[in-house]
Formats: sequence, structure tokens, C-alpha cells
Amino acid sequence: MPKSDRADANLRPVPNLAIFAHYIRKGKSMSDPSTVLFDQLAKLGIETTTHEHVPLFTVEDSQKLRGDLPGLHSKNLFVKDKKGAMWLVVAEEETEIRMNHLHKRLGCARLSFGKPELLIETLGVKPGSVTPFALINDRERQVNLALDAKLARGDVLNFHPLRNDRTTTISSQDLLKFIDSLGYEALVIDFDAESEPAAPN
Repeated sequence: MPKSDRADANLRPVPNLAIFAHYIRKGKSMSDPSTVLFDQLAKLGIETTTHEHVPLFTVEDSQKLRGDLPGLHSKNLFVKDKKGAMWLVVAEEETEIRMNHLHKRLGCARLSFGKPELLIETLGVKPGSVTPFALINDRERQVNLALDAKLARGDVLNFHPLRNDRTTTISSQDLLKFIDSLGYEALVIDFDAESEPAAPN
């Protein structure tokens, strides 16, 4: 089967998300976690394109099944330092993240992966659905955001809209607009550059 055909088989556009969100708000369904997200994007005048697909749980799943979906794709790490500070690290999927050096880049104490229970409590998503869009659920603004410079300076970006059976395409400028609307300031990091001096542990 040609590659373009595989893409068509795995990805299906979601039509008119504004109408879809309105449909859910009117009480037809309350099970879609992306409803609040699409409402916020609409309020900001941000246009996106969303495709449905089988659930994707890893970067490897995405690379195998997303077909020819254009733009940059990401890996998203939910981590916590030994002092309790939480971070969402959003990096381009091919960017090498060295966990034993990551705290130096973030300027925090040493890090470990956050537990699934904490992820659900703070960002309202399960493992496999982690995304910068999940910051909309962090109402107490407990999570710090680190964004790969490749994504911040990119053109078209792709992320799960709080569920891993869809992918939403957004411009980098609009992603930063969305992040700013929530009261966050992303720490933009060039992970390919040399590390900064180590932060106190």
C-alpha cells in the first residue's frame, strides 16, 4: 500500500471543531476531555486542524501510524525534582534528553519522572496523552514549562489535544499565544547547545 494511502487509513480529519464543542456544551456528551481546550483556542481566535487515529502511547507508535501528517512532532516528559517542583518538558521528538543532565538545563534540583497519579492530578491527562495543551488543566499553576527551541522556532507543530486518539496541528506562534493566555512563561531551551553550569542540588 502506498505511504499516502496508509496515512489516509490511519488519520481522519475531525470536521468543524467549533460546532463539535458547541454540541458537547449543549449536553450531548461530556466525555471528551478536549472540549475545554477547543473552547479556549476558539476564544483566542486560534485555528487548528485535528485528525482522529488509533490511540498512540509512544513516540514510536506515532512515527509508525501518523503517515504523512506534516509538521514537527514532540515527546513530552512530566518530571518532578527532589524539592517537589514539577516540570513539563516539551521537546521535538528526535531531541536527545539526558535525564541525568536535565536539571542543569532547567536550573532545578535533580529530577525523576512524575508518577501517573500526580500527572492526572495536576494536568488532568493519563500517560500517553501528555501535551502542552494539558496546562489548561493546571488551574493552580503548579507545573513549570520547558519548551524545546526547535518547537518554539518551528512552523507547524502537532500535539495530542488531551487525548491520544487525536492529533491537533497548530502554529508555533499560536501555541505560544495559548501558553501565554494561561499565565505561563515557557522556558525555551536549545537542547543541542552546551549545558549551563549545574544548578544547586
